[in-house]
Amino acid sequence: MSVTEFGVLISNPEMSLTLQTPPSAALSAAIHRTRRSTFFPLSLRSTPPSTLHSNFHSSLPQIRASSSSIDTVSTTELDAVSAFSEIVPDTVIFDDFEKFPPTAATVSSSLLLGICGLPDTIFRNAVDMALADSECYGLENPNARLSCFVNKAFVNVGSDMAKLVPGRVSTEVDARLAYDTHAIIRKVHDLLKLYNDNNVPPQRLLFKIPSTWQGIEAARLLESEGIQTHLTFVYSFAQAAAAAQAGASVIQIFVGRLRDWARNHSDDPEIESVQLRGEDPGLALVTKAYNYIHKYGHKSKLMAAAVRNKQDLFSLLGVDYIIAPLKVLQSLKESVASPDEKYSFVRRLSPQSAAKYMFRDEEMGRR
Repeated sequence: MSVTEFGVLISNPEMSLTLQTPPSAALSAAIHRTRRSTFFPLSLRSTPPSTLHSNFHSSLPQIRASSSSIDTVSTTELDAVSAFSEIVPDTVIFDDFEKFPPTAATVSSSLLLGICGLPDTIFRNAVDMALADSECYGLENPNARLSCFVNKAFVNVGSDMAKLVPGRVSTEVDARLAYDTHAIIRKVHDLLKLYNDNNVPPQRLLFKIPSTWQGIEAARLLESEGIQTHLTFVYSFAQAAAAAQAGASVIQIFVGRLRDWARNHSDDPEIESVQLRGEDPGLALVTKAYNYIHKYGHKSKLMAAAVRNKQDLFSLLGVDYIIAPLKVLQSLKESVASPDEKYSFVRRLSPQSAAKYMFRDEEMGRR
């Protein structure tokens, strides 16, 4: 499966706005245009080393779920699986904070759009402060002015989130830059400076970048500077291996979306070989990527996203992070495991099993 096949397609729309356009409307319009100009093969529903999470639809605040200790007389399935992987809720703007307290968060264009439509959210003031920024108003170029407003909004919201979660905050990099390595790096540097102005240390930050060739190269260069990256939209082993070789801090694979794509396409050798073995393409890619990372000593943490049901989650136990829908988390939380049952949960992925995994020569680029 090629990177370009699953990469982000950019149409580069004009973003010029007149001075008469209300800033909040401009921001919302810009986000809408960004989403329209970015094509993904599957619908975006869901997008954090010790933390992360998913989007507004695709990555939102992450949590470590824990209701009770796994060593107590009775425990929930949520407690049991949390002993193997960090469980991440696919949720909306901390709307289930009390049920599933987040330990990390992600700031995305979808999140900002949601905040603009929810005046009562705790993050609305962060956006309003960005839209009132005098520095942005002072820029004569309309595109530069709008970019300034958006950057400030991202960072203001991310800074507020950093006060609420103990872990890291992942900030989305504009997907329209997906094929420009230097533009991605400039954008990350701009965001990092704004975070520094808000007294958020770089150790608390990740920057979420599409896994095009250019995006992976940008991640490699940023990681060499000590800036942590979060590579997303990984749909092939070639992308996953390249991301690990680049030293990305977090690599995100969408299990359910890859499964959906495979159901309607039959001309991809990587997927066909998996299906011939009777395996699920999404689960198989996570397994292979995990084994590659651990067998060859890469530092990357692996995040499995777009998990659709409990069986998906059980099949991935041991991966660093699992993003699960609230209905799955609620079902796990409501299901009590007896003392005998709680030990029947099996770690499917481990460094020990990865060390024994055998890669074919063609998978490793050897002939």
